[in-house]
Amino acid sequence: MTKWGIIGTGNMGGMLLESWVTASAIREEDIMVLNQSTEKAVALKRSYPGIQVADTLSTIADYADFLFVCVRPPHLPGVCSELYSLVRSDQVIVSITSPFSVEELEARLPSQVARAIPSITNRAAAGTTLLTFGSTLTNKNKAALIDLFSSYSDPVYIPEDITRVASDIVSCGPAFFSYLAQRFIEGAAEETEISREQATQLTSEMLIGLGTLLGKGHYTLDELIKKVCVKGGITGEGIAVLEKETGDMFSHLFQATHRKYYEEKAAIKKGAYK
Repeated sequence: MTKWGIIGTGNMGGMLLESWVTASAIREEDIMVLNQSTEKAVALKRSYPGIQVADTLSTIADYADFLFVCVRPPHLPGVCSELYSLVRSDQVIVSITSPFSVEELEARLPSQVARAIPSITNRAAAGTTLLTFGSTLTNKNKAALIDLFSSYSDPVYIPEDITRVASDIVSCGPAFFSYLAQRFIEGAAEETEISREQATQLTSEMLIGLGTLLGKGHYTLDELIKKVCVKGGITGEGIAVLEKETGDMFSHLFQATHRKYYEEKAAIKKGAYK
């Protein structure tokens, strides 16, 4: 029976565990977790009593066939350094950290490697998981990862050169659009008599409905705008404001995320992350 491990049970590591178990993709009994904060790992075990909690990196490295490393970029080199003497060539280390390419991971580890960038939407068995495979990853292990991610998301293979923008859309996108929805709600509450609570409820239901329309393929985004935006109507007035006010906003957003991404990659090359 294949064994699975997670190093780092923060937001993304915890979400992966929840997604695996909720989708019945992996049995709790086949999962081991390790976290710097033992309290977090123990709290997860209270929710998922079948999982095992490791007390050392050596324990989880010895246990797992597939080991997911869910730590922030500054911590990944240190984890890789500690794992180097602990992992075997038949094991698979999967990083969820975008600034580290699979080539950089292969240079730091004797195991097979892959990168899997999840989305918070995976928790609802929806959205995409972005995949990039190392050169030594076997077809059998590729298939195992694709089968796993397919159980609760749409796995999409991406080349290295679009890693950041794809991650911005898939992984950061839910936060970006949630922020915009919050500003939408605040505007409604500030400018009209509607309460923030009711505006939140109506906006949330609208977004769920919008997602369902797109998910069922009833309309494309462009078709949705045309269906709702009647010429000379109220929606058109609102769209005109959006066209004026958003301007280069999203261009600036992608410029900022890419600037941070390349700063982190530069730090990696200089050895700032060890």
